[in-house]
Amino acid sequence: MAAVNAGTSPDRLTVNGAEIASRLWIGTGGLTNLQTIVDVVRTARPGFVTVSMRRTSDLGEGSLLDALAGVLEETGARLLPNTAGCLSAREAVLTANLAREALGTAWVKLEVIGDERTLMPDVVELLDAAETLVRQGFTVLPYTTDDPIVAQRLVDVGCAAVMPLGSPIGSGLGIRSPHAIEAVRAAVTVPVVLDAGVGTASDAAQAMELGCDAVLAATAITRADDPAVMAEAIRLGVRAGRLARSAGRIPRLTGARPSSPMSGRVSG
Repeated sequence: MAAVNAGTSPDRLTVNGAEIASRLWIGTGGLTNLQTIVDVVRTARPGFVTVSMRRTSDLGEGSLLDALAGVLEETGARLLPNTAGCLSAREAVLTANLAREALGTAWVKLEVIGDERTLMPDVVELLDAAETLVRQGFTVLPYTTDDPIVAQRLVDVGCAAVMPLGSPIGSGLGIRSPHAIEAVRAAVTVPVVLDAGVGTASDAAQAMELGCDAVLAATAITRADDPAVMAEAIRLGVRAGRLARSAGRIPRLTGARPSSPMSGRVSG
C-alpha cells in the first residue's frame, strides 16, 4: 500500500518503533459516566485511549484512570495523555512533564490551541512546544491543522506522527478538505492520524481511504446515543477504509463507462 506505514497485520501500525494494536484511537472527551468508557474500550479495542491530564489529576479509586485500568489490561490498549486546553507552549510543556511524572509515560498527544472558542491549533506555539518536548525525550504526537507545510515542520523537529484535524473539535462535520488531508499524507513519512471532526463511521472510512494510518474519535462516540455501538461502527469504518485503499478505487470519470462490452448485442 503506497504511503502507508503498515505494521505486521492489517489492524496494527508502527509509531516510533512501537507496534500499536489498532488503528482506531479513542478520546475520553465528552464522557457522561465512567462505565461508558469501559464499555467503549471493551468494544472498540483501540490502539490508544487518550486522557486529558486535567481529567487524570485524580489517580485514586473512582477516578477515570481507576476505571480504565482493568479494561486497558484486558484489551491491550495503551494510555496516551494529552495537553488538551493548553493555550501556550509553556503550559503544554509543563502539562506533558506532569503527565510523565504521574503516569510514567513519555508519550504525549500535544495540543496547543489558539483560543477557547475555535479550539484551532496555534501552530507557532505548537512547533515551539513540540521541539522542546522532543529535546526532553518525549514521543510527540501533535494535533495540528491540515496544512502540509506545518506537518512537515513538525516532522522536522522530531514528531513521531502528525494528527491533522478533519474539522473543528466536537463539530462532527467530517473531513472538510479531503485534498488537504491527502496533501499532508503525501508530505510526511511518519504516520498520519486523523484527529477531530469525525461524526460517524463513514468519516473514519473516508480518512483511511485518503491514506491516513489511523483515526482518533472522541465525542462522535462518547456523545452518541449508544456509545458502544458507535465505537463498533467506527472500528469497522476504519477497517473498511483501509481495505478499500489497499484494494484501489476505480478512477473518477466525467462520463459513463459500460460495465459490459457493447459488441455482440442481440438485435431485434
